[in-house]
Amino acid sequence: MPTSILPTLIFSLFAVGFSPGPANIFAMSCALENSRKQAMKAWVGMVCGFLTMAFIAAVSVHLAENALEHYIKYIKYIGAAYLLYMAWQTYKGAMKEDTSTLCTFWNGFIVQLTNAKMILFDLTVFTSFVLPYSNKFSDLMIAILWLLIPGPMANFTWIIIGSVLQKFVSKYQKTINIALALMLVGCAIMIAFF
Repeated sequence: MPTSILPTLIFSLFAVGFSPGPANIFAMSCALENSRKQAMKAWVGMVCGFLTMAFIAAVSVHLAENALEHYIKYIKYIGAAYLLYMAWQTYKGAMKEDTSTLCTFWNGFIVQLTNAKMILFDLTVFTSFVLPYSNKFSDLMIAILWLLIPGPMANFTWIIIGSVLQKFVSKYQKTINIALALMLVGCAIMIAFF
């Protein structure tokens, strides 16, 4: 990749990664509702899910550049359905005291594995910033390292923000859970229909 397009890549990474999306909302929700330690368990799952999906996308792009396009529409519906499930769990959390079951390694893993926003962005980075300049698999793997910025690093930032805000919003927890649940529903609708 020529260095002249590096600023465009970096801007894209930050614009997409740090904007609200399913994984970022889930990360903040974990931090607001639980301890930072519990949220970090979910984050480790998110990192593993992210790396798994990025690797699958890189292999798919490397083997058959256009083959994955047919399956993206199914992945987005699975992701949207899972977000609706997470929204329901978040809403139910507003009705009870213990919400730690929502913030698990496996929930974090599945959120990232089905995160259509990041899957589509990974594919965009691979096809726009790597493949026009190189078809080496090693270059796709290097791109995955760049993708850690908008993926897990952004999620971690949202966890820290949620942890800091936790002390200030504890008396509004029910309202915040409902708002987060509605945001997840909004993400699911946008993924499924747009």
